[in-house]
Amino acid sequence: MKKRGILFSVVLLTFGILLIFSSNVEAAKLFVPMDDEQTDHLRAYGLAYHALDKESVNVEWLLNYKGGSFLMDDLPNLRNRARELGVYIQTIDDAQVAAIYAKIEDENMERVMLEKAPKIAVYTPDFAEPWDDAVTLVLEYAQVPFAKFYDKDVLSGGLAKYDWIHLHHEDFTGQFGKFYGAFRFADWYRKQVTQSQLDAQQAGFQKVSQLKLAVARGIRKFVLDGGFLFAMCSAVDSLDVALAANGTDIVAAEIDGDPVDPLCDSKLDYSQTFAFQNFKLITDPMIYEFSDIDVSNNYSGDPGTFKLFDFSAKVDPIPTMLTQNHRNVIDGFFGQTTAFRKSLIKSSVTILAENNDGISVKYLRGDLGKGSFCFYGGHDPADVSHIVGEGPTQLELHKNSPGYRLILNNILFPAAKKKERKT
Repeated sequence: MKKRGILFSVVLLTFGILLIFSSNVEAAKLFVPMDDEQTDHLRAYGLAYHALDKESVNVEWLLNYKGGSFLMDDLPNLRNRARELGVYIQTIDDAQVAAIYAKIEDENMERVMLEKAPKIAVYTPDFAEPWDDAVTLVLEYAQVPFAKFYDKDVLSGGLAKYDWIHLHHEDFTGQFGKFYGAFRFADWYRKQVTQSQLDAQQAGFQKVSQLKLAVARGIRKFVLDGGFLFAMCSAVDSLDVALAANGTDIVAAEIDGDPVDPLCDSKLDYSQTFAFQNFKLITDPMIYEFSDIDVSNNYSGDPGTFKLFDFSAKVDPIPTMLTQNHRNVIDGFFGQTTAFRKSLIKSSVTILAENNDGISVKYLRGDLGKGSFCFYGGHDPADVSHIVGEGPTQLELHKNSPGYRLILNNILFPAAKKKERKT
């Protein structure tokens, strides 16, 4: 009986040890630091997206904690994925997690739960070149899956199946990017004009500007219905210019065959725009600008820097999410639309980052209907003066780019649900 009692005690002790060990294994978390410890900031977002999309596990976004770090379940598949992507991770236990939570509770930090991978799509034509879209480049580098769509998809209501869409170096005014002055004799420009005119005719429009206005309205409806829009470079101001013009002819005769409405400026309807108001048009086809929204377009000299604003993580989690970074002062970069004139931004819009010139804004966000939008000035965060015909940026050389991080903050935003705080 005594031996049986000893044996029974040993079995209970062993079982208890196994339970403790099992409990510790289950409690272990993968911590993805996003400060200077991180070896590949861009692909860390890809790891977070993979966890949501392929492993169906929630990811905690630790706002303002070590650069906006991520916390997720410790799964073998996620460890392997991190290794494949070259992302630095740490395995931490319950006590370490509790210490992180306590620090977040006491400081200007917050925990936001990411619950479902958003369905992502990029607006891009079949003839797009590698230099056309920094967002496509970073999504491919981070290995975040995305679909492509174009005008006919918008007109047919195809945007409804996506949560998040991106627009980059686009022209929604029907002026073919205002490349007429510099490239009207170039083969690539002539081919794009011909293809765009054919697309408009096939869709039942007499002009490209009419087609693009219908597309701009479709994108606006997507946001009104609850979608998330992210736009960069010329897509930003050309979208608002097209919506404000609202069918008024603002396209020079050299481009569409008939003259600009001489009263076009007075007919602008700013109630239709996302972010800008009181702007003036630039209709001269020889000038590489749509309006006075853009502050600088010289593609030379020093682009300066821009500074991210600080927000209260617990009170304003949305702008805090969109500005997570390991740097708060970031090198500037040019684009057809480099930055937005501050005096023309609607009061309802939240400014996320300003340039050091004191008059222009680099990064902003706002709400429209049930959805939201985020606009980012410039063309390529890792190339100061990315020009037509230049090869694509090699992101392997810029895997810790703070400028590119701002793009990737946006792709996780639709997955976020604000954590309910105890009262």
